[in-house]
Amino acid sequence: MDRLTAIQVFVEVADRGSLTQAAETLDMSTAMVSRYLTAVEGWLGARLFHRTTRKVSLTDAGAAALPSCRQLLDLATDAQHLAAQRGREPAGVLRVTTSGSFAEAQLTFALVDFQKRHPAVEIVLSAGDRTADLVGERIDLAVRITKAPDPSLIARPLARCRSVLCAAPAYLRQHGTPQTVSELRDHRCVAHAFGIGKHYRFTRGQETLDAPVTWSFHTNDTVVLRSAVLAGAGIALLPTYYVNEDVRTGRLIRLLSDHEPEVLGIYAVYLSRQHQPQALRLLVDCLAERFGGETAPWDKPSGSCDPTKPVEWSG
Repeated sequence: MDRLTAIQVFVEVADRGSLTQAAETLDMSTAMVSRYLTAVEGWLGARLFHRTTRKVSLTDAGAAALPSCRQLLDLATDAQHLAAQRGREPAGVLRVTTSGSFAEAQLTFALVDFQKRHPAVEIVLSAGDRTADLVGERIDLAVRITKAPDPSLIARPLARCRSVLCAAPAYLRQHGTPQTVSELRDHRCVAHAFGIGKHYRFTRGQETLDAPVTWSFHTNDTVVLRSAVLAGAGIALLPTYYVNEDVRTGRLIRLLSDHEPEVLGIYAVYLSRQHQPQALRLLVDCLAERFGGETAPWDKPSGSCDPTKPVEWSG
């Protein structure tokens, strides 16, 4: 007897609370449903239902077995789905969201590179520092930079997001260069409106330091934050994926280089692992391969990372 079908019968009877209704749904006789249930109980070595002439209800053993049986059916469906997709060119629309700065500096190039390999996939990229509602806005994938991803969603780590404390040369000429963390309180600082409060947090060796600061300029967009710093508005923490080239060319000066700002994570965030479209699965794998490793590509020595250069992906 087909065990997978027997498991399906067990789950259907549990959901319907009736052998007759389960039989109608599965298009089989009530006698066949009963035989499948008997078979499942024999395999599991436990009685799964209390049965009366009017209805059936789960025993404790049945209630304990039901979640695993549901999971088994889901895995079987996913395996069938993946097998059907094998060798088929991924297609369809993928709706992706991320911050404006990460979209500009890194993700757009990665998505275009992905499309060159899979031209039948249409990408809709929404950029902005607002946290999108994946369900309400029908978002397939969010690339988020955060300390702790939403536990109700699936979050796959892509890379570590490091930051650099920096300022424009013009600002430092006018206001001086801080030599210690305590001197930051005497400077004008530029902040993200949804940032870290009125302090910076650093590590130096095994020591963690909180530095109180005074904000002089706020914005809700990292792109605008960088522009303000370049214009001489003050000192800011900016992600290395976005300003490493500014630091390398001297447009921005790195400050307190022996202090490491708090490190965040970059995650691929999506709703579920089950029934995942082939295009989404491939894209997440490709992003993990492109951005992953001990050191993010943008933090490697100068010249080793060009976001416009296609990456040889194995996905």
